[in-house]
Amino acid sequence: MKVPSPGESITEVEIATWLVEDGDYVEKDQAIAEVDSDKATLELPAEESGIITLKAEEGDAVAVGQVVCLIDTAAQKPEGSSAAPVKEAPAPKAAPAPVVEQQTYATGSASPAAKKILAEKGIEAAQIKGTGKDGRVTKEDAIQAVPSMGTMPVGGQRGVSRTKLSMLRRKVAERLVAAKNETAMLTTFNEVDMTAVFNLRKEYKEAFAQKHGVNLGFMSFFTLAVIRALKMYPAVNSMIDGKDMISYDFCDISIAVSGPKGLMVPVIRNAENLSFAGVENEVKRLAIRAREGEITVDEMTGGTFTITNGGVFGSMLSTPIINPPQSGILGMHNIVERPIAKNGEVVIAPVMYLALSYDHRIIDGKESVGFLVAIKEAIENPQEFLMDGDINKALEL
Repeated sequence: MKVPSPGESITEVEIATWLVEDGDYVEKDQAIAEVDSDKATLELPAEESGIITLKAEEGDAVAVGQVVCLIDTAAQKPEGSSAAPVKEAPAPKAAPAPVVEQQTYATGSASPAAKKILAEKGIEAAQIKGTGKDGRVTKEDAIQAVPSMGTMPVGGQRGVSRTKLSMLRRKVAERLVAAKNETAMLTTFNEVDMTAVFNLRKEYKEAFAQKHGVNLGFMSFFTLAVIRALKMYPAVNSMIDGKDMISYDFCDISIAVSGPKGLMVPVIRNAENLSFAGVENEVKRLAIRAREGEITVDEMTGGTFTITNGGVFGSMLSTPIINPPQSGILGMHNIVERPIAKNGEVVIAPVMYLALSYDHRIIDGKESVGFLVAIKEAIENPQEFLMDGDINKALEL
């Protein structure tokens, strides 16, 4: 069997886990391995039934088209046996307790030069392990000696483990560094009063869930607010390609999702055509697929703008990194009751801080600030700006 191409532009994958053992009998279409590309983790199904011989080790990087196993199709299925059982991923081994070397300090005297240096540092010669003859403390020992802040502890655990980064994690790291180095990234901030959204969700969440089978969450409000702002400021829905700027008349919104293999960014295609229910259903579908490791490369390719929600982890404020080659990313954060001024009075309201990171090469400060203000006004008055004044129609109730 050769490694099939998992997607356009992917030339290499990594054998993450073999799900069968060498010499096992496998059935056609049975998952025999998990492979990591730089975009997703995919299952490798057996092309035929037979006895399998593995030709690559876990962790090996293999080219698309390279032979990774042989299947003897002439081999008979062992009598009374079923297909090879799927191996469970091995539990991580505990790091072995390090061997602690018992420190024995020299009783040898310090050289005159060493004595002077140690006296200046306030260190006793008996605290130093001398490297000179018969344990004599040399001038070099004294120079390198560091004053102790107290009794030196010995015997504590100091285990260190080394784990190879997956191909996906390595690619994410490369893209993040590239985004910092190759774009003129800048971040602007604002705060938004979530009271109106809270009130709408409280009043309509049960009817919405009963009608559509999905919860009325924050993502639909912010996605639709982003789409409105992108139409008002099309430069944010653009990207640089060499000396050209490419602008889009559609909104493919990337949604950052935490998956088992790391950060996944599936794309909601033509989000401008979706209603509140449509966005919520698509967010739920893609999030489940990402978390179960079923997301495909095609589902994460493209996207014209990204939304990331660090608030689900408790983040108060951050500067999200652009998802190249896109030019903008909106960072949502946690919602906290804070004192704010309303109509000349200080009141307590649920407030979220927003962050927009953008590529200053094609997006000016005026556009970036205006874009974020447009999102703020839509979230603070969704009935007018996102629902055309008709809540029931917008929520399809």
